Parts: sequence; C-alpha cells; structure tokens
Amino acid sequence: MTVVLAEDDVDIRDLVQLVLEGLDLEVTAVGNGEEALAACRRVTPRLLLLDITMPGMSGLEVCRAIRADEKLADLPIILMTARAQASDVTAGMEAGADTYIIKPFGPIELREHVEAILGT
Repeated sequence: MTVVLAEDDVDIRDLVQLVLEGLDLEVTAVGNGEEALAACRRVTPRLLLLDITMPGMSGLEVCRAIRADEKLADLPIILMTARAQASDVTAGMEAGADTYIIKPFGPIELREHVEAILGT
C-alpha cells in the first residue's frame, strides 16, 4: 500500500517515513506541494500526509487540488502542522483534510492517526 508524504523539513520527513515504513507502507516522500500533487497523480496512493507550510504550493492548496480532482477526490489526507489555533484547524478541514496532527507529534500518535484512516 502506497502513501505520499509531503514535508519540507528533512528531519521530520525522515522520521515520518520511518514510522510509515514500520507499518509496512510504501512511502513516496517529497519536499513541496507541487511534488506532492504530481506524486499523487502518478502513484494514486492510499493516503496523503501533508505539511501545511511548504515552499511554493501550500498544503492547503494541495488539499483543495486533490479534492477538485475526480480521480483523487476520495484520497484520505492527514495534515501535519505546527499551527495549532482553532482557525488553522478549521482552515485545514475546510480545505478537505480528513484529520489534523499538530507538531510536534510522536511516532505513536502518528501511527494511531494513520491506522485509524487506513482502517488497519
């Protein structure tokens, strides 16, 4: 099962990728929003983990583009961000996210969110 991980911070991306691979998931890891959208269109993943604040296309813009693409509209999306205000959570959910993880988060919390979304 393939997941796309979009995170511009290499250390966070590596940590998240390690957790996902520990769940026997194949990870396509990218560093910005444009690459995330392209990867989703290329590999049709089962899940997208998406940082909100990235250079170029933001995670919210990617989220909206995914929801507008009929081939990807049902793709589950987990937003990852340090923005913890209620308005930020609302903006993420309105953009089409299925759930929201606030940084910093630990491997157990991440695993629980992924398993809940994937039903594993």
